Amino acid sequence: MSTTEVSPAKHPSNDTADAPSEPIAGALIPSFPSGRVKRIMKLDGEIKKVNSEALFLISLSTELFLESLAERAGNTAALMRRKTIKVEHLRAAVTHHSPTADFLVDCIPEVKLAPPPTSRKSGTEKPLPPGARGIQEFFSKQSEIAQ
Repeated sequence: MSTTEVSPAKHPSNDTADAPSEPIAGALIPSFPSGRVKRIMKLDGEIKKVNSEALFLISLSTELFLESLAERAGNTAALMRRKTIKVEHLRAAVTHHSPTADFLVDCIPEVKLAPPPTSRKSGTEKPLPPGARGIQEFFSKQSEIAQ
């Protein structure tokens, strides 16, 4: 194997004249569009102008908050042995995390679970159309004929 040595004058770490034009590894880049975040922030009547550093920090903190909320909702769904995260999983995740529950629990709608399906064996069977026989009648007649 051959190794290539770079003289200290030509080493990339010594180049401080210009800022790097390519993204730095490990640099944080918000995934939300800054214009939209700025518009949402300005919906508050008290906010007139938004500093670019504040916009950057709000975008990143919102992203981190949503990631942790989605992770907690996913864990709740996994505990209930579900593969799909639903509103009730999100509500349970918010309710079990007290700092989040203080301001967010009122914003998530309560999901009313459907009552379990009732069985037809309870005696509330639909009446048969005229001329039709029930399955019980069919089998009882066959057993009478066989005797």
